[in-house]
Amino acid sequence: MDAIERALLKEVAGLHKIPTGAYNIRKDGESAGRNTTANIDIVSKSDKSGIDIYIKDNTVNQSVHIPALITKSGITDLVYNDFHIGENCDVLIVAGCGVHIAGDEGSSHSGVHSFYVGKNSKVVYVEKHLGMGEGTGERVINPVTYFEIEEGGTLEMETTQIRGVTSTERKTEGKVGPRGTIIIKEKIMTHDRQWAKTDFNVDLDGEDSKADLISRSVAQNDSKQMFVAKIFGNNRCMGHSECDAIIMDNGSVAAIPEITANSVEATLIHEAAIGKIAGEQLTKLMTLGLSEKEAEEEIIKGFLK
Repeated sequence: MDAIERALLKEVAGLHKIPTGAYNIRKDGESAGRNTTANIDIVSKSDKSGIDIYIKDNTVNQSVHIPALITKSGITDLVYNDFHIGENCDVLIVAGCGVHIAGDEGSSHSGVHSFYVGKNSKVVYVEKHLGMGEGTGERVINPVTYFEIEEGGTLEMETTQIRGVTSTERKTEGKVGPRGTIIIKEKIMTHDRQWAKTDFNVDLDGEDSKADLISRSVAQNDSKQMFVAKIFGNNRCMGHSECDAIIMDNGSVAAIPEITANSVEATLIHEAAIGKIAGEQLTKLMTLGLSEKEAEEEIIKGFLK
C-alpha cells in the first residue's frame, strides 16, 4: 500500500497494516485482498458486485474488516455486502470508506449492506466515512443498510462521518424480532457547502423488541443536514429516537422524527435539540487560556465523542 492508502485505512478502519483474521479490502471498485477463517467465510457474489459474509453459529470474540478505499478520480463504485450471522454469535464488523481526490473530477462510493442476525447473537458494526485530498472534485458516499434481527439478537451500529464528504445520504431500515434490539449511534460533521441526510426506518415487530436511535451532528459554514427517523411499534416494545445538533456560521439542520404506535403496548419516545454553542461554555474554556477557535474545537470534540 502507498501512503494515501495507508492513511485512509488508518482513519476509516483503525488499521495500520493488513489485519489478521477475516477481511476483504476493496480499492477503486475492485477487490484488493481477502482472507477467511474457519468460522468466517467471504464469498464473491456471482450476480453483482459485492460479497457474502457467512459467520457460523457460536462464533465469539472474532472480527471481520471490510474497508473500501477510493484513491482515483472518476470512480463510481456500487457494492452489495450481505452478512449472514448464525446463532449465539458475538462478533465485531469494521467497515468504512475513504475517498481521496487529487483533481477536479469527483468519485462516489455506495455500499449496500444487509445484516441477517441470528437468534441470541450480538453484532457490533463500526463504520467511518472520510473525504481527503487537495482536489476540488466531489467526494460522495451513500451508505444503505438493511437489517433483520431474529429473537434475542442485537445489532449495534456506530457510524461516523469524520470530515471531507461533499454529500451523503444515509439510509437504514429493518425489522426487529422478539426480544431483539437495534442500537444506532451516528456522528456527523459537515462544513463548507456539504450536505448530509440521515433516514432511519425501523419496524419493531417482535414482543419486547427495542430500538435506540441517537444522532449527534455539527453543521459548520454553509453546510446543511437533515435527520429523519421513523419508528413503528407493532407489538409490545420500546422505541427511542434522539437528534442533538450544533449549528455554526450559516449551517442548517432539520430534524424530522416520527413515531407510530400500532399496539397499545408500544412505548415510543422522540427527542430533538438544535442550537449553537453556549456562550458560557466558550467563556469558561477561554479563561483557561484557549482561543475562541480552540475552545470551539474542544467543545465539538467532546460533543461528537
